[in-house]
Amino acid sequence: MKKSSHINILKGNIVHTETSKLFNISKNGYIVVQGNCIEGVYDKLPERYKNIEIEDYGDKLIIPGFVDLHTHAPQFAIKGIGYDKELIPWLETYTFPEEAKFIDKAYAEKIYKEFVNELYNQGTTRAVIFGTIHEESTEILMDLLEEKGISSYVGKVNMDRNCPDTLKEDSNESIKKTIKWVENCSGKYKFVKPIITPRFVPSCTGYLMEELGKIAEKYNLPVQSHLSENPSEIEWVKELHPDCKNYGDVYDKYNLFGQTKTIMAHCVHLTDEEIATIKKNEVVIAHCPTSNVNLSSGISPISKLLKKDVQIGLGSDISGGETLNMFAVMASTIKMSKLRSVCFKEEEKPLTIPEVFYLATKGGGRFFGKVGSFEEGYEFDALVIDDDNLWKVSKGSIEERVERLIYFGCEKNIINKYLSGKVLN
Repeated sequence: MKKSSHINILKGNIVHTETSKLFNISKNGYIVVQGNCIEGVYDKLPERYKNIEIEDYGDKLIIPGFVDLHTHAPQFAIKGIGYDKELIPWLETYTFPEEAKFIDKAYAEKIYKEFVNELYNQGTTRAVIFGTIHEESTEILMDLLEEKGISSYVGKVNMDRNCPDTLKEDSNESIKKTIKWVENCSGKYKFVKPIITPRFVPSCTGYLMEELGKIAEKYNLPVQSHLSENPSEIEWVKELHPDCKNYGDVYDKYNLFGQTKTIMAHCVHLTDEEIATIKKNEVVIAHCPTSNVNLSSGISPISKLLKKDVQIGLGSDISGGETLNMFAVMASTIKMSKLRSVCFKEEEKPLTIPEVFYLATKGGGRFFGKVGSFEEGYEFDALVIDDDNLWKVSKGSIEERVERLIYFGCEKNIINKYLSGKVLN
């Protein structure tokens, strides 16, 4: 048998989703990777590959790597604190004081190193991440992600109003620092890219948002922010921008709503008009079920949004959400959709296991391109899963194994990781 520097073959129980409707399963199948992309998945290996060495994982599961579309790295140290408060009081009491500490680069390196290690251990191969207003600390985060080999977008946060003085930027200084940070990052990393990050409408003046929209357009950069997360937040936005039809319309006014690739986190209380604009502008929703429940924000209508073909992925959101474990985030997504179905008496049914698996992989992966599935031409991001410890007697079907993994899986079940065709060490 010979090793090929161009072709790698893995054998195992291969599971992925091409759509949100059902699993694609190849039991004891083969996945052929050419370079960094998938050539094909086969139940029987084609004859042309007979002399290529096979990485045989036996009865293990091979699934796509997880994509975390929305997480706040500087909040890592305050996970699980303050959940008796809603969003705005929680930000004021816990989050803003914590994020102010990141002016200290030594503190930033300590917390970000812990965050990146945990992100890696939990099987997240792609992530979209908020930093803080501090560009030097944000670059420390980017350096650590690059070193670990996690493909990610990272944002230097912008805020020039309605926040403590320790985090409030002068509008023009915020713009200058953002441009300098973007230019410093250009071409510096293989895996990590900048993303324009107005924190949310209440913390950014119209002038700042307008200039950030120009920066995104000039440098062709994606945008991330928050949208319609909490009822009191939405009322605040109405007071700040009475000229706009709704929360989403504020971002749209300043070219931050799909003019370049855009992620809006939460989207719990969307109007029908906002949903229509989100779909038209191809804005991606980052659904954060653990944060939405912890901060009493509400239950996002994900089944309804999927039915309307809105692009959706999942976000851990730490520390509104308490864990980077995407198995747990998937389980919370299912539970919240069941509660919504029962409590709201809507026509939409609760989310299924394939739908939630899709959201954690291909749904979020679409933001990165051809990512999150094992279809031909997709980048090979994968996790190899040993679920022996989840079964006391004989294992169930592949579908049942995935379901149990969602409810009980953790980092101990992940025995290998691949990003873009390469093993992550």
